[in-house]
Amino acid sequence: MRILLIGYGKMGKTIEQMALAKGHQIAGTIDHTTTNELQRYTADNVDVAIEFTHPDAAFANISYCITHQIPVVVGSTGWLNKYDEAVALCEKQKGAFFYASNYSVGVNLFFHFNEYIASKMQAYPAYHVAVKEIHHLQKVDKPSGTGITAAEGILASYKNLSGWVGDNPTEKGKLNITSERAPDVVGTHVVTYSSEVDTIELSHVAHSRAGFAEGALMAAEWLQGRQGVYGMKDMLNL
Repeated sequence: MRILLIGYGKMGKTIEQMALAKGHQIAGTIDHTTTNELQRYTADNVDVAIEFTHPDAAFANISYCITHQIPVVVGSTGWLNKYDEAVALCEKQKGAFFYASNYSVGVNLFFHFNEYIASKMQAYPAYHVAVKEIHHLQKVDKPSGTGITAAEGILASYKNLSGWVGDNPTEKGKLNITSERAPDVVGTHVVTYSSEVDTIELSHVAHSRAGFAEGALMAAEWLQGRQGVYGMKDMLNL
């Protein structure tokens, strides 16, 4: 499989190592200094693109891949205000587009259990629900895409809440997502249900980026020969 890496930071380099170890080829790498070179790549020389870049660049990269019939696996977050446009473009072009806010298998099991717990806990209003995410200092977007996905999983059951809010625990009627940035933190997400008498927590703590890279590469392999818009629930059959 010929893989184009759009975004060649820590994640892109980790994916590259794993892909080569599995016998795949790296068709090319694009970083913020070589974005103009994206035009060199088409379905003739690329089987799949894996995109991990900046929120401001993600949608343009996704659009290019879909328009040029390159199946694309997207890990960039902070661009979801244009997600529906990407879906519509994929449907129009009969392309293949895979998006996840987090490619770790463990995190996606966390999402699954989070939705189940929320469906039960909403019946107990004495418990106040909140989300916290902690990442490394270089992470630009707040809240994290993973934190937002966790919040959306809760909101599906908590019909009394009208959405989420970032770092504003006093706003009424909203689910608060607290964001923290600290050195050498890969990614931590915690959902807390607290009452006057006790606290229930569901958490996921990443120890390395290897799980994210492994999941993204797995998605790229899985996307081969498919058409449409997919996510981790499809691949993991959750």
